[in-house]
Amino acid sequence: MDVDQIVFWVFAPISVGSAIAMLLQRNAVHAALFLVVNFFTIAVFYLVLGASFLFAVQIIVYAGAIMVLFLFVIMLLGVDREESLLERLKGQRVVAIALGVGIAVELIVAIRAGIGFATKAPPDFDEVVNRGGNAAAIARVLFREYFFPFEVTSVLLIVAAIAVVVLASRRRQVITRADASRANEREAA
Repeated sequence: MDVDQIVFWVFAPISVGSAIAMLLQRNAVHAALFLVVNFFTIAVFYLVLGASFLFAVQIIVYAGAIMVLFLFVIMLLGVDREESLLERLKGQRVVAIALGVGIAVELIVAIRAGIGFATKAPPDFDEVVNRGGNAAAIARVLFREYFFPFEVTSVLLIVAAIAVVVLASRRRQVITRADASRANEREAA
């Protein structure tokens, strides 16, 4: 067996297991840590496939910056609150499962239609797509054809982070020395 296959069969169960464990966690911090494990296993898959640039981006951007953002948001919102396990909306779980299955079917159909219904790529596909190297090809696509959506996404992420900070900030009551002394007098009486 090839080394790449050994690495795949070692990390694939870890990847699937961490994804399932992340979904089943009730504690948000534990779910975020399972997501970090999943991000690292995906990075290993990129490395096995020979996409070293995507490996580095996966580690730096997703496992680094995005997870720090997630943990920052979790800590701002607080994880010490107990969540009710009762459904507020009746049938919510059934609708969620139906929508999840619908999205999965839609993705399968869209990917098949986007790739085409052929089983093999055109003969010179790799040379055309990766002209100038893998990083140059990604940069060319990202900063030419998809520049506007890329920038809109970055602005939306910044706005979302600011909104979380604003929503999570709690107004704290300022206690003066006079208020503290009055409270102490009431307790003493």
